[in-house]
Amino acid sequence: MLLVADVAPKQRIPMTEGEEKLFGIDKLNVPRSKIPAITHVDYSARVQTVHPTTNPRFYQLLDHFEALTGCPVLINTSFNVRGEPIVCSPKDAYHCFMRTKMDVLVLENVLLYKENQPHWEENLDWRKEFALD
Repeated sequence: MLLVADVAPKQRIPMTEGEEKLFGIDKLNVPRSKIPAITHVDYSARVQTVHPTTNPRFYQLLDHFEALTGCPVLINTSFNVRGEPIVCSPKDAYHCFMRTKMDVLVLENVLLYKENQPHWEENLDWRKEFALD
């Protein structure tokens, strides 16, 4: 069970005239906050917090990210391509990383940049391996 929290009013982008008439993907494509990737159309979000006592490494990551960017938020999402099973191993993670437009992959203390990886070539079209959900 997960509580969905409201996005703080000061973080919201006010609705513009005519926006209430939008429907479907047009409505979803309207930014709702300074962090649109996490904000639902009703100005709610599935917010998770990190405490330095219970998860010091992740807290430090967020703290450093905020110092670099001014944004204390990282998006937590499933690691997979639509239709594929969720990544369960470093090998799965590397395959997903190389097959997509991700630029960087972090595995524990290892930082991999796509531009520094050996050429990736596949013998089959991996997009056809799993049916879309």
